[in-house]
Amino acid sequence: MDVVEAFQLQAQECEELGSPMYADLLRRIVDDLELGGVSTKVVAGYDPAQYGLALPLLGAVHRLVLTGEAPELAAFYPSVGGSWDPVLGWEAFEQVLQSRGGELRAQLLQAPQTNEVGRSTALYGGLLQLFEAVPLPVRLFEIGSSAGLNLRADHFRYNLADGTGFGPASSPVQLADAWSGRALTPHPELRIAERVGSDIAPVNALSSDGELLLTSYVWPDMTARLERLRGAIEIARSVPADVRREDAVSFLRALELSEGHVTVVWHSVMWHYLTLSEQRAADEALDALGQRATASAPLARLSLEHRRRTPDAPVEPLVVLQLWPGGEPRILGHTSAHGAQTVWE
Repeated sequence: MDVVEAFQLQAQECEELGSPMYADLLRRIVDDLELGGVSTKVVAGYDPAQYGLALPLLGAVHRLVLTGEAPELAAFYPSVGGSWDPVLGWEAFEQVLQSRGGELRAQLLQAPQTNEVGRSTALYGGLLQLFEAVPLPVRLFEIGSSAGLNLRADHFRYNLADGTGFGPASSPVQLADAWSGRALTPHPELRIAERVGSDIAPVNALSSDGELLLTSYVWPDMTARLERLRGAIEIARSVPADVRREDAVSFLRALELSEGHVTVVWHSVMWHYLTLSEQRAADEALDALGQRATASAPLARLSLEHRRRTPDAPVEPLVVLQLWPGGEPRILGHTSAHGAQTVWE
């Protein structure tokens, strides 16, 4: 995949996921790349297959807007009160590339850290279904945690189309039309006794730099996502979680089961960042731990990842649960890359 194709694909994804601003902006970058414009100098020498490029670049520019360092562009970014204009917005964006190109290049190796809170609809809904089978206190562990915001998923509000909802009604995180399909049962007695995550580059969401980094990777015209992020950071200030700087495989190999608890490992839209050998090692670590699971000390794996239902089926974001003893994976539902609305099957 070359650079132009990588930006084209990202533009299509932004359009499909509800960001017309970024879809338009990325297509203008594509045109600029094909003409050998200023964008070419910024991304020259980088492998899009390895580094992504499009989202790191957009995130780096968004940070300049959020900190007030690109006032000429702020008027076109809804995240700071502006409104996107395809012509004038691109001209201002192009000026930023021209004046800050070297600075932006240095940030292209940084993997996006979105910590998308909307994915909690899949994770917490899956946890409710697990509780039906294993009504034990939960020890919650997450790989690829970023800032660990989804470790607080039980403090979010999941609103349904019929006006009912799950979770604290006054929560600063309000997820509209969170679930559809098979009805879920509320379990107010569900208790998360431990919250621990791991990430190779964890973000401290309670710091100004961490909050800026997370905000910069939210697409500027998706105001609902920005509101969810800010609400989740507010919750994180009062609900502690331990997020460690550790790779997924090492983290999983060190896990132990606990009598009288269900040990839950969950992850969302992070699996593709692991190499094939890392994926195999992570699977093996979980399988080995699962072999030691008992009815009074079970293990569960709950994931939201892009996968196929069958070898010939298209790739889609599926919610999958594995429970040991046993370990047979079961598809619970499907959603989108940003979650927020999950359909239970």
